[in-house]
Amino acid sequence: MPSASALRLQIETALAQRIHSALTPAPRVLRPVAPTGVAEVDALLDGGLPIGAITEMVGPESSGRTSLALSFVAGLTRQGSVSAWIDVSNTLDPESAAAAGVDLTRLLWVRCGAAAMKKEAPATYRFALPEKYLVPKPAIHGLHGGGCGGHPRNETKGLAEAVTGLLRPEALAPRCAEPQRKVRFERDAFEPPASPVQPARSRTRAGKPWPRMEQALRAADLLLQAGGFSVVVLDMGSLAPEHAARVPLATWFRYRAAAERTQASVVLLTQLSCAKSSGELLLRFEPGCACSDETTVFTGSAYRLEVERRRFTQTLANVVPLRKPPRSVSAAEWRSHAAWAGPR
Repeated sequence: MPSASALRLQIETALAQRIHSALTPAPRVLRPVAPTGVAEVDALLDGGLPIGAITEMVGPESSGRTSLALSFVAGLTRQGSVSAWIDVSNTLDPESAAAAGVDLTRLLWVRCGAAAMKKEAPATYRFALPEKYLVPKPAIHGLHGGGCGGHPRNETKGLAEAVTGLLRPEALAPRCAEPQRKVRFERDAFEPPASPVQPARSRTRAGKPWPRMEQALRAADLLLQAGGFSVVVLDMGSLAPEHAARVPLATWFRYRAAAERTQASVVLLTQLSCAKSSGELLLRFEPGCACSDETTVFTGSAYRLEVERRRFTQTLANVVPLRKPPRSVSAAEWRSHAAWAGPR
């Protein structure tokens, strides 16, 4: 009687033309990753950014965060996936994204805090508002506004001053018989300063981007709960660190759970790490410097990042060596070239 291994080999040989590895399940990747498009960064991260987790890209402005995020989104859109870019400060340039290889037809651009566009704007930029909000209100004609205006007595206000100004100076004595209004002078009210412990709500929210942050967080929550997006980029790189630090940790924990359920990659672009334990990967970017290929022409920038925190690390073996292992490389450097510089 043939053994189980022999029977298994016969079955797989018979079904090899129709079903490959019929009885051998495909290997399952525990922590899948997606390439970023930058060879140096992919080699450092063992393949790319994690899928179904939160990745933080922390660093100052002009440090290469947006360039790496656009390269990551471009690779996914070229594969036919749909991505979302939540722009808190409305700083994303679509032309730069298209130059980086992003398929704009597969990118959802959420502009937080953008003012409503007028009807005179081109038709390309009027897709976000319904047509009924772009039609101007009809003009009200008639003395009384077609029955919708105010009282006729209000329409004669100021007529006495206008008639008096047209008369000569010697004829200013006989004025129109309209009662003169008394001018009331408002007194200066004393407002006590707000307490340093509990400042006034109006003064705290005025001039600060917290309403845009609330809009961005709600949009990210809706997109992650709905699913269907391979990557959701939350761009808060232009905000001050104190504004990003106000986001509660429960929000990032909810994003992490939703990303694991929908297998979407969440990328945070900030100046300060705010996801804490909910983030799987933390990349620290250093300020970029201009390349010195030419003396008078800007040809590109050189960037450097370092892996500051990694939740899961790949272990090659379960055996712990007695000697201290060599220090692993935790930084990567790469260069970006301008479009007019050409290949180098």
